[in-house]
Amino acid sequence: MHLLILVINDIGGCLIFLKDVSLIALKGKWHFSLICEQIWKVTKQSFSTTGLAGFFVGAIMTVQFTMQVKEFGALGYLGGLSTSATIREVGPLLIAFMLSGKIGAFTSAELGTMRVTEQIDAIRCLGANPIREIIFPRFVGIVVSSFFLLALGLIMSIAGGLLMGMFFSGINPEEYLRHIPTIITSISIGNGLIKCFTFALILASICTYKGYTTTGGTKGVGRSVVSTAVASMVGIVVADWMTSFVGEIILKMVIN
Repeated sequence: MHLLILVINDIGGCLIFLKDVSLIALKGKWHFSLICEQIWKVTKQSFSTTGLAGFFVGAIMTVQFTMQVKEFGALGYLGGLSTSATIREVGPLLIAFMLSGKIGAFTSAELGTMRVTEQIDAIRCLGANPIREIIFPRFVGIVVSSFFLLALGLIMSIAGGLLMGMFFSGINPEEYLRHIPTIITSISIGNGLIKCFTFALILASICTYKGYTTTGGTKGVGRSVVSTAVASMVGIVVADWMTSFVGEIILKMVIN
């Protein structure tokens, strides 16, 4: 019961915090250079790990689909099926988990350290709004860079799938790539982009909120990092189920 109350308090506090960040976005007067700096920073920090993970995800998907479609003589559709699964589900989820483990924990620790060393209070004493100066740029940086990383992960997954298609499935590159445009529809792309945006929004909200509300000195910073990792992972999985469920309902309504 005590744990449930803590979770509800955390969700409520995070929603109020998200409202404050949204008000900053609506009022404008934010620093574009700081936002660009954060986008570059997040993208650069996750570029190599995301690219490498995307490459191997594409290779794994190709191996799995090969086992399924080989019996039906449909290896020509291997590239389309593998890429479609990556852009609809695996890609956004992979990017979210990568960002959660690396950028989410780093942002929470960075903001938590600023909080316990009273740097955030100093910014407020100087007459500036800490949410506008340090929270909003990091928040937008995580959300925007997730789209760049999704594109990178998708390109690398095609490369990994193509390579595995040649050496494991025995099909040539032209055959692998031929059905990608026919199987990937605008609905697939829209589904992937919505998931990517939702996951990034959840991650940015949790890590900035946890860091901004850190208390208890250095031990408190450690607790914030751990709780950020746990809460963001759970939040992303729940959001994945919700977006899939709602998306399926909307798709049925559109088709009917």
